[in-house]
Amino acid sequence: MERIVKRGSGWRLGWDAAAPEYKGMVSGADWSLELTAAEFQEFRRMVSQLANTLQQMAAELMDEEKITCELESELLWMSVEGYPHAYDLRFILRTGRCAEGAWPATAIAELVPALQTLQVF
Repeated sequence: MERIVKRGSGWRLGWDAAAPEYKGMVSGADWSLELTAAEFQEFRRMVSQLANTLQQMAAELMDEEKITCELESELLWMSVEGYPHAYDLRFILRTGRCAEGAWPATAIAELVPALQTLQVF
């Protein structure tokens, strides 16, 4: 398998199956972080779960109502804040390097669908 990189305005995602330890990569406009396969898989799962939760909550909220949702695992803490159709995403890597990153709603609109189509396993 060769290296896969997807990118858009203010974000990049990457996967390199041949890499010895850090196979995944997530990036914002001015930061980048390599992730292990387990961290990247957990990142994908949590982003998808939060995006689905926001979609389900959309019918319960008034148009001007913002929402904040958090999700936590042994590897990551993640939070979304905003409207179901436009939200910021923030994460903290809880193991090893203990890094964090965030994307604005303008990047999330492209990043989430790209992450769902990235076939890496």
